[in-house]
Amino acid sequence: MLLSLDDFRIKPENFDLTKMENIIRIACGLFYLPHAAGKFIAFGVLNPPIVKFFAAAGLSPPEVWVYIAAAAELSVAVALTLGLCTRFAALGSTALMAIAVYSLQVVKGFGWTWNTGGYEYPVFWGICSLAVALQAWQAWFAVRKTAAHPVTRLVAAE
Repeated sequence: MLLSLDDFRIKPENFDLTKMENIIRIACGLFYLPHAAGKFIAFGVLNPPIVKFFAAAGLSPPEVWVYIAAAAELSVAVALTLGLCTRFAALGSTALMAIAVYSLQVVKGFGWTWNTGGYEYPVFWGICSLAVALQAWQAWFAVRKTAAHPVTRLVAAE
């Protein structure tokens, strides 16, 4: 089964900062909060330059897409920060960053550095999210492999 109740549990080991994967996962999640908040100038009131950017990127109607992006960013922020459904949240984060890079390319053309409105930051963030996803899937497969192995089950039972 790809998802279980365990994926929705907040576990103390998700906040063990001696594990590098936790630090990267939490950072990937927390960094979404100002980006989600920046889509609004007040509670529920969209930021006009953001709406204009979404329109220039070809996302129509742009207001709806801004709300969708904010909801996606907030969802990923909570999930990654708390370690909930990490395998899927990190893949979602990677997809969000791919869409951000594509949108920046459409609107501004090629630009690598941040001071020119470039997309090195979302590329880096996407790569970190992908690394979190790969690590989470690797850990998930390792647990499944151990649980399915008959010798491991015998040793665990003793």
